[in-house]
Formats: sequence, C-alpha cells, structure tokens
Amino acid sequence: MRVLLAVAAILIVAVAAVRQPTLPSRYVAHSHASATRLQHDVVTLTSIPRCADDPASLDRAASTIEREFRNTSARVVVQTYAARRHVYRNVIASFGPESGELTIVGAHDDAFCEPHALPGADDNASGVAGLLELARLLAHERVTRPIALVAYSTEEPPFVGTEEMGSAIHAHSLGARPARALILEMIGCFTGDASLPGLFKFLYPRRGDFIAVAGRWQDVMLTREVKRGMSAATRVVSFTGPAFDASDHRSYWLAGREAVMITDTAYLRNPRYHTARDTPETLDYTRMASVVDGVLNALML
Repeated sequence: MRVLLAVAAILIVAVAAVRQPTLPSRYVAHSHASATRLQHDVVTLTSIPRCADDPASLDRAASTIEREFRNTSARVVVQTYAARRHVYRNVIASFGPESGELTIVGAHDDAFCEPHALPGADDNASGVAGLLELARLLAHERVTRPIALVAYSTEEPPFVGTEEMGSAIHAHSLGARPARALILEMIGCFTGDASLPGLFKFLYPRRGDFIAVAGRWQDVMLTREVKRGMSAATRVVSFTGPAFDASDHRSYWLAGREAVMITDTAYLRNPRYHTARDTPETLDYTRMASVVDGVLNALML
C-alpha cells in the first residue's frame, strides 16, 4: 500500500509539474476583443501571398500591419534586416513606459508557401490578427509596464530554426534589456480532436476546444502567470517540459530569455495545417476573441 501511495504521489507531482495547475485571475480587462475585426484582419492577410521568396508580398503584409498599428496610440517602429540576399521587415508597436522589463507579444506574418502560396489563415494570420486586436485594446488601457507587439517576417522554411528568422533578429536587437516573450502561433482552430501523442492524451482534453500555453522548465513562472491571466477569459491548459523547437519562442530562448508559445496546438488539431484548406472560414472568431481577451488579461495583471 505504501508503495502504491508513493507511486500515486509521484504521478500527481509529475502531472502537476507538466500541467501547472493554477487558479484563474480575478482581473478582467474592461476592453474586449471583436470577433468581427479579427475575421476582417484574417481575410485581409490571407488575400496577400506572404511568401518569403516574394519579398514584395511580405512588404505588403508588413505595410498593412504597420498601418493598423499606427491607427492606435502605439509607438511604431519598422525593423529592416537582410536574409538570403533579400530585405524583410519586422513591425513593432510599443505601449507603456520605455524603460523596464519588456513583455513581447509576437506572431509571424509569413505563410508556408510550398509548393505554392497557401492562405495560412490559422498559420499564422490568426496570430497576427490577434496582435492587431491587442493593439486596439491596449490603446484604451492604462499600460504601466513596457509592452511590444511584434509581427515577424521569415518564420517559415527556409528560415525556420536559423538566425535569419525575424524573431531571432528582434531578440538579438534587445541587447542586455530584460525581456520575456509570448508567441501567438495559430490561435483560431477550435474544432475536432486534439490528437495529442503518447501520454499527453491522458493529461489533456480530447476535444480541441482549448488554447495551450507551452514553455520549458525554465519558463515555469511565466507559464503560470500567463495561464492565470488567460483563464479569466478562455479555456486554457499549459505544458511545462523540455525545450521544443516549434516557432518564434525558440529565438528568445537562444537569446537567454523566458518565452512561451500560445497555440491551438497547430497540426495536432488542425488537419488543414500547411494546406490550401487553411482558409478564413475554417476559424472560430468568437473563441479567437476570447483568446485575445485572455492575453490582454495576462498583460495587464
């Protein structure tokens, strides 16, 4: 019996370490995201090819994002950089004071384009639409800590996992400034099964109706903080474990920063991932709005 109790205790501790249970925050921001605006932004972005081998199309996307950022109270900067003999742009919207620890919310604006241009509605027009809506919401909040919303170019192949990712350029540009990052990577699919591998299917919901906050062991406090803030607005689970190289959070890890990914679990849930079927009408904009509300809550804690 003692052995069974010991094993049960170890399992409970292990599950708690991975899932990071926490009570939801009581704070709820007074601003609320618009599902209609999110849908409009996804449709707009998916009308642009956003392919890395066509820098002009990515410039069009960056210009659209810059225009929307400038329509708010944000301080907007365009960060240009060279990658594989082309010039690309990150677009940065800053809120709050200019000094102190910076919280970054980022999303890549390029799309997977092999063998040809794909719409990339969930991957990752959804994340960029979330950034644009956050900018509109933050314009009406009293922001007391530095926040930067960053739309990155060059996340998809052939740049993924290299120092030529837009997020890597931004991470290195921070120098010694204290910073942490929240990466929006596919936040619009809430249908079907989660299809999680191995033991994870026993630790997390089977239905794909949640958003996940994922980080390394080193990001445990940030993971808990973000989950706590988001729980007031949406159904959210969290994962804490070994490092995983899936998106722009990796760039901040390599630069010595804490970072988490906020995701609908991508290809584990969305069968349209990296296909021509990843189109705007397949996304759930009402749930997307609740995710954006959750991120805003986490930022304003």
